[in-house]
Amino acid sequence: MMLAIKEAASDMSPYVRKTAAHAIPKLYTLDPEQKDQLIEVIEKLLADKTTLVAGSVVMAFEEVCPERNELIHKNYRKLCNLLIDVEEWGQVVIINMLTRYARTQFLNPNMNETLLEEGDKAFYGSDDEDEDEENDEEKEKKVEAATLVKRKPYVMDPDHRLLLRNTKPLLQSRNAAVVMAVAQLYFHLAPKAEVGVIAKALVRLLRSHSEVQFVVLQNVATMTIKRRGMFEPYLKSFYIRSTDPTQIKVLKLEVLTNLANDTNISTILREFQTYIKSNDKDFVAATIQAIGRCATNIGEVRDTCLNGLVQLLSNRDELVVAESVVVIKKLLQMQPEKHSDIIKHMAKLTDNIQVPMARASILWLIGEYCEHVPRIAPDVLRMMAKSFTNEEDIVKLQIINLAAKLYLTNSKQTKLLTQYVLNLAKYDQNYDIRDRARFIRQLIVPTDKSGALSKYAKKLFLALKPAPVLESPFKDRDHFQLGSLSHLLNAKAGGYQELPEWPEAAPDPSVRNVEVKESVPEWTKCSSREKKKERKSDKPFYSDSEGESGPTESADSESDSASRSESRSGVSEESEEGSESSGSDEDSESEDEDEDEEVEMKKKKKETKITVKDKESEQSSDEEERRKMERKSKPPPPPQKKKKVASASESEEEESESESSQSETDDSESDTEVKKKKKTAVSKPPSKPTKKETKKEPEKKEMSLLDFDDFEPTPSPQSTPVNAYLSNSLVTDLEGLSLTDTVMSPATIATSRSMKSYELLHRITGEGLSVEYCFSRQPFNPDPHMVAVQITFTNSSSSEVKSLHMEDARLQSGMRVKEFPEHEALPAGETATVVMGIDFCDSVQAANFQLCTNTKKFFVSIQPPVGELMTPIFMTENEFKKEQGQLMGMNEVTEKLTLSEKCHNEHAVVQRVTAAANLSRVPCGSDKECSPGIPPPPPPKFPVHRFAGKTVTSGSMVLVTVATREERGAQLMINCEKMLVGAMLVKDIMLALTQ
Repeated sequence: MMLAIKEAASDMSPYVRKTAAHAIPKLYTLDPEQKDQLIEVIEKLLADKTTLVAGSVVMAFEEVCPERNELIHKNYRKLCNLLIDVEEWGQVVIINMLTRYARTQFLNPNMNETLLEEGDKAFYGSDDEDEDEENDEEKEKKVEAATLVKRKPYVMDPDHRLLLRNTKPLLQSRNAAVVMAVAQLYFHLAPKAEVGVIAKALVRLLRSHSEVQFVVLQNVATMTIKRRGMFEPYLKSFYIRSTDPTQIKVLKLEVLTNLANDTNISTILREFQTYIKSNDKDFVAATIQAIGRCATNIGEVRDTCLNGLVQLLSNRDELVVAESVVVIKKLLQMQPEKHSDIIKHMAKLTDNIQVPMARASILWLIGEYCEHVPRIAPDVLRMMAKSFTNEEDIVKLQIINLAAKLYLTNSKQTKLLTQYVLNLAKYDQNYDIRDRARFIRQLIVPTDKSGALSKYAKKLFLALKPAPVLESPFKDRDHFQLGSLSHLLNAKAGGYQELPEWPEAAPDPSVRNVEVKESVPEWTKCSSREKKKERKSDKPFYSDSEGESGPTESADSESDSASRSESRSGVSEESEEGSESSGSDEDSESEDEDEDEEVEMKKKKKETKITVKDKESEQSSDEEERRKMERKSKPPPPPQKKKKVASASESEEEESESESSQSETDDSESDTEVKKKKKTAVSKPPSKPTKKETKKEPEKKEMSLLDFDDFEPTPSPQSTPVNAYLSNSLVTDLEGLSLTDTVMSPATIATSRSMKSYELLHRITGEGLSVEYCFSRQPFNPDPHMVAVQITFTNSSSSEVKSLHMEDARLQSGMRVKEFPEHEALPAGETATVVMGIDFCDSVQAANFQLCTNTKKFFVSIQPPVGELMTPIFMTENEFKKEQGQLMGMNEVTEKLTLSEKCHNEHAVVQRVTAAANLSRVPCGSDKECSPGIPPPPPPKFPVHRFAGKTVTSGSMVLVTVATREERGAQLMINCEKMLVGAMLVKDIMLALTQ
């Protein structure tokens, strides 16, 4: 058998060689002692250039000797280049093997980011003020270490990049297994910034059959725990359809719960509300558990979720009520003292609920917090003692526990009841219950025989128990390789190979430089000619596109074309290849190949240089013709303009030169370096600027700022907070008037209202440059979904600050920023103001970026108060009430408060609310009362103030009502579609009205 395999491995036909590769694992299972000889055959077949053989031999390698990485070194690049042409079964096998190989040969591309995150956690993790100086020093050292790591940029190995680049096109494969294999490869190997490409491909697979959906959703659920932001844009793709099977529904629920955060929680909870009405009981139970997990993970919506679950207790369906009880029990453990009413309400349900787990949960709650319900607890024990013999075992155990806890806290009322329950349990059929009864009797009823433990009975039973942490069942699955059977089962399956850890130091990359010497006597020259023809035919395509596409794109396309040509030539060579040849022939042929390749490389470099020169000459001739035409058609321009045209042409020429040179460079150059070169080539200033230019440029900057502020379209009356200061009669009088530009220009509004400023950069940190920002509450013209932020620079130093601009914006998913125009020079002692726009995505998460001068870079962050995330709108009282009626229930937050002494009149209340939030006041009275014929009614004794606005990004309605009461009392009610915004706005407005 061994001889037959060896003979077939050197056969002319690739089908025979493929069959030989299939026979290797079978022979190994029959006779493992043949392993060494089989490895020799595998090594020979791995050097095969035919795509037909590649998948089969890698499968044999995985079965026989997966630990022998040295066999892959020589063939790594060939396998990466052949991958696109291998059959789908072989692609899956090769990708999984290369994933494990890459984990042993390359460095972790996210190494710097993980160190930085650890440093941040260590620095910002604890809020305790009384910490030792040693801990502070340790934290500072960690932060310094993280910054040092950050200064040394990670440079990806070119072979690592080759693997990622050659597998990326397979995300569009029609085969779901191939897409899943590439997705797991990117998840385990790619830099964090590049992993996002797999999300779209995996979401596409969700349109496939339910079996494929099940596997994909299992892997997506694991991915969303570590990298939530990757799937957030596709949130709606995980919404549940009525036709989905139950297991698919449960997995989609898991994904939605993992994706829940402060910004989308209101949308997800609204979706969960509809799922609770489903007829699928298992799915409803899973939904209630998902609501509980959302409540524990996001503290701001905990009370809202708890109230919603309490309402479910009145549901007709017993299973819904039972599951709600179990989840409420877990939530109540976090703040039991605040929710004694809910515990009382649940105690009344013991008559109706028959599900054992729910009854046991209620009894545990009453026993654990019997001090909060001292009157109800003994009565519940009395009712349970009556039905003790008919209860399930889990309920009986909790009845015994309840009796023991009440005996220790309220022995006068419950002593006899406890003895009765323990006597019943003593003769129960279940031995667990009998043992528990004997144990508890000895523990709580002190006798001469009872040991020392009885003294500590109270501490044992009534000890404070930690609140349960509701975690995802997929949390610990990521140690299995994604897409594997072990990951699907969450248990190690037979034949599973562990995913290796990243090496601390990179192994020697030169081991992959070994050239494979093939016995191809007569056809090497032929293949090299074919390659030359292909390169010549491709040449004009690359020379045309160099000016348009970046250097990285041209490099990628060259490598792709090279890989295709290699695979084609490999197929032609293998189809005509002889079975045997001498060693001396091989040596001479490989030398011929090397010489041919060197000649080709020299020719290629010459051709690229010629095309670049031709291109530059064409550009310069085009520029000259254009200038001649302009001179003929127009009078001669001033010297400044000529210089600008010249500098533009210079920068274009430099850019084309840099791109052509970049396309010649090797793939080993990292993307970051390419971007830096391109940026320096584009932003190179002209060599000799004149004095006129330097004088006129600041004027232009000032003009652009004036344009931005003064030439905006006049805002409508509802978008300004001026209405808030007008009485009802004034509002009705002004309704019909048309307001001119001079009255309502943004500049006058901004000056009339005192804007609160926040410090962005202190002058000591900024070495003389201090920066403040404020929210101007003006519409941002370039994008109405952005909040306008006015930034003021003050130069306190003795020297001029040049080139003020921002870089490296680090934003949460969904957020966007519109950078302010670069301020070229700020003289000493002067101040400059610019405006930028930020789309905070209706959240108070900070926008982090670098503020840069020509010499320094400062890390800064802008965090908005929740009141600045909205814009005012005008509406009548009737419209306000209509909108308010649509935002009830979970969208409504109500708080009682006592107004401060400074809020003595109506004007003060309005002023404080509009200062805390960018809202407009709703005029009092109905539409009929506002008509000019009817006199205005007398003002009420306790007025109700209403304010309206909408969020800037999503346009969700925000309605605020402040109803005053006697003795400076008031009730604050906020109706908002986004529950998190409403909860935070309540705190800010309460603070403004009570201080």
